[in-house]
Amino acid sequence: MTSESAEGALPGSATPSTRPRLLIKARRGWLPANPRELWEFRELLRRFAARDITLRYRQTALGVTWVVLQPLLGAGILAFVFGGVANLPGPEGIPYFVFSLAGMVAWTAFSQTALRASTSLVANAQLVQKVFFPRLLLPLSTTVSTAVDVLVSVVLLAVLLVMNRIWAGPPILLLPLWLLVITAAGLGIGLMTSALMVRYRDVQYVVPVAMQLLLFASPVAYAASAAPASAQWAYTINPLTSLLEGVRWSVLGTAAPSTGSVLYGVGMSVLVLIVGMLVFGRMERQFADVI
Repeated sequence: MTSESAEGALPGSATPSTRPRLLIKARRGWLPANPRELWEFRELLRRFAARDITLRYRQTALGVTWVVLQPLLGAGILAFVFGGVANLPGPEGIPYFVFSLAGMVAWTAFSQTALRASTSLVANAQLVQKVFFPRLLLPLSTTVSTAVDVLVSVVLLAVLLVMNRIWAGPPILLLPLWLLVITAAGLGIGLMTSALMVRYRDVQYVVPVAMQLLLFASPVAYAASAAPASAQWAYTINPLTSLLEGVRWSVLGTAAPSTGSVLYGVGMSVLVLIVGMLVFGRMERQFADVI
């Protein structure tokens, strides 16, 4: 730049050579991230998800075999507790293990999404403090990695359905929608708890316990109709009830949930997701300062 052009420049004005390539401004709106910004960082989302899967099974003797063993062991334990010890009735003609595995597929989509998303910010505190990227990528990446576990569980369930000659018919086409709604509910809880955990570390102890209680309070390995009449009100207000029953209807051909209960379950899941996004977006500016 010549001295003449420098003298003509206004004080504090940025010349073409000094103008920043990326200007970070405070975002407005209720969404925790700009959709266009998320798309621009899609490669980082993929890398976060791949890293989450790799670290989860690194230095384990069985490695990725745990992806197969976890749903089988979980379904086996639930089938033993509820079908063997508690002697709760299952659908006629359907092995109780298959019945439990169908519920475990849906429960895995919900619980693992919520649990892994809840710790995503605290577990990556150094990145949050030092590097700019949409913070929403961290809980979203855990959702992507959880989808891998769910997909493996679905494949195992499909094999058992073929072996036992169980075919629900056209409702099987609705299975992806059921899992999508259930995952949305889990992500909403994960967004809320991850944002709160940045400031209140007690949340990391509350969430696992709450998930354990919700597991037994939801018809994962038993039908809601098998619960005592005095407790039916609890299953009515639990939005997971209709979603879990919907999954089993789609894959096992059991009784279909009522339209009203399905609308309630879907509506509550969407509401939880929206509230989670609002809480996450509201607290996002404080993450780097208090984490």
